[in-house]
Parts: sequence; structure tokens; C-alpha cells
Amino acid sequence: MKILTAEFVKSCSAPSQTPNSDGRPEYAFIGRSNVGKSTLINMLTGRKGLAKTSQKPGKTQLLNYFNINDSFYIVDLPGYGYAKTPKNIREGFRKLIEGYILGSENLTNLFILIDCRHEPQSIDIAFIEQMGEHGIPFSIVFTKSDKLSETKLRQNIENYKNELLKSWEDLPPIFITSGEKLRGADELLEYIEEINQSIKQR
Repeated sequence: MKILTAEFVKSCSAPSQTPNSDGRPEYAFIGRSNVGKSTLINMLTGRKGLAKTSQKPGKTQLLNYFNINDSFYIVDLPGYGYAKTPKNIREGFRKLIEGYILGSENLTNLFILIDCRHEPQSIDIAFIEQMGEHGIPFSIVFTKSDKLSETKLRQNIENYKNELLKSWEDLPPIFITSGEKLRGADELLEYIEEINQSIKQR
């Protein structure tokens, strides 16, 4: 799939404000703060400044909607787990994220982003398990693969898989990406296209 048009639609501070009244599929991106959500969205769309990036964790504080090819939406969700965010704001993020993920009728797939440089993080594992308990369709995307050697990258991903397999019989689709090297964009777009086509055939 090629993305021909990608435009920012709106930012929402509550799930009730989302623009999707036409039933288009929504593909949401989430992960710990500073995991590279905006960078990944810009890479997928080929629009460098579409999603605003920042070196400061916690930059995304709203649900940001992007209209892709006039056929589906990409949704940039706030990051979770940034310790320096005031508690009341963290609670607001939690309600916003959970309200959207658990309440949206149009969420088609949730891409959970994980920084490949780290050992399995309890906050990521807990979030993944929560999504499984609620039956949310999701995939795992390892980001920043250019920061590691291929050997270390594979080792870290295997560590995550082994941790998840302690409570999962089968793992969801897993992707490896790099915004710097433009790695993984084609695979993710092909996956989205496959889901879109399956929806049309229903």
C-alpha cells in the first residue's frame, strides 16, 4: 500500500470528541513516553512533520487523528509511564487512553510500541496483558532498531518474546522498525492493507 494523502484532522481531549462518524478503520499507536510514536507515524506516511515529535517525554497529551488516503485513520495516543508527569495529569492520560481503547467501535488494531534497547519492562508487559484480557486486537512494534547491532536486537526481542510466552500461548504479529533507517514501513503498511481488505470482504 502507498500512502498518497495524509492530513491532520483534529486533536481530542476526550473519546467523545473523536471525528469518526463514517465508520472508517482506526489504527492507533501507543507506547511508553518517548518510544517514537510520532517518528513512526511520520515514517509511515512519508510526511516528516505530520505528527509532532519532541525530545521531551509526554509531548502527546491528546488523541491526534490523521486521515490517510481518505480511507482510514491513524490515531496517535498519549504515551504512558513518564514518571515526571504530575499524578493528576497521568490519571487524565489513563482515562483518556482507556476510554478510547476500550470504548471505540472503530479501533481496528492497536500498535504497541516498545523501545528495543531495553530489557522487558513491567509496564509494557502489564499493558499488553491488559489489552489481551479485554480482547483488544493489537500488534507489537519494536522501535529504534538502528540503535543496536542485529545480534543485540534479536537477543532483546527474544527476551521479550520469552517473557510474554510465560502467559501467552501465541504471540501477536511483531514488527521491527527504525525511523532513522526507514526500516519496517513497508511491512506495517502491508499489514494494515491486509486488514483493510479483510474488512471490505466482510
